[in-house]
Amino acid sequence: MTARPRLPDTVQVFERGWLSANNVLLFDGGEATLVDSGYVTHAGQTVALVGAALDGRRLGRLINTHSHSDHIGGNASVQRAFGCTITVPAGMAQAVRHWDEAALLLSTAAQHGERFEADGTLAPGDRFVAGELEWQAIAAPGHDMDALAYYNAEHRILMSGDALWRDGFGILFADVLGTGDGLGEARRTLEGIGRLAVDRVIPGHGAPFTEFDDALERAFARLQAFEADGARMARNAIRACITFKLLDVRSIALDDLPRHLDETPLYREANRRFLGLDADALAGWLVKELERAGVARREHGLLVAS
Repeated sequence: MTARPRLPDTVQVFERGWLSANNVLLFDGGEATLVDSGYVTHAGQTVALVGAALDGRRLGRLINTHSHSDHIGGNASVQRAFGCTITVPAGMAQAVRHWDEAALLLSTAAQHGERFEADGTLAPGDRFVAGELEWQAIAAPGHDMDALAYYNAEHRILMSGDALWRDGFGILFADVLGTGDGLGEARRTLEGIGRLAVDRVIPGHGAPFTEFDDALERAFARLQAFEADGARMARNAIRACITFKLLDVRSIALDDLPRHLDETPLYREANRRFLGLDADALAGWLVKELERAGVARREHGLLVAS
């Protein structure tokens, strides 16, 4: 096991468990910036964590890495609690403005989020100061086609969002849904990130880490496996998103699962494009997979989160 990387004293990471993405709080004297806000059902916990860490300082702004529910779900609650502004990647601004739940993958994946208004945007190449450090916005499409990562060259720190984790990266929704070239964009993102001088990574999920080259190698291997086998990519997306759903609702009636899979656009399209199973067969496969992974169990006609 490797030690957690030492970060500047002005940078504090809240490592969250699913359902929420990690939050990064950066201090500039009496003011602070928060990066990402977690899932909507954890919004109260996010507000409590941030409030305790602020310790009387003012939260001036909240910045998002991308548009998915586990990163933007607490935005409205955080803004209400602290009066901060909200800045989003420029590419997601229209979806937020019109609260397009399909574009935000809320209705697409049967997830939830509270509507908020964005006060400003960041585009690739833009720079800002937070935590007494200058950060550059880096385009990071793939998992989310409008995603940004944030890079500090002085201390060689990368806030990677879901573009790079210690053991992979986020679901490539565009390829699963047939709406874009997520595989190609993810490859270009990893290649671009790989050209940066990085000593410490703050990912969207999991502990901060220093093994940057090793993480890139794992990510490229995962990407190559998905490029070779689209069905593997689709199965991964279905497993991950149903696990997310179970962690939120805690249980799903087994009799209702086939209908849920057929009515939810993400699962329906993943199955249609890559697997070709009927709804009952898809549900049967999924239940066995979740049981095998130890993330769910059958109990009194329910599929229950373990």
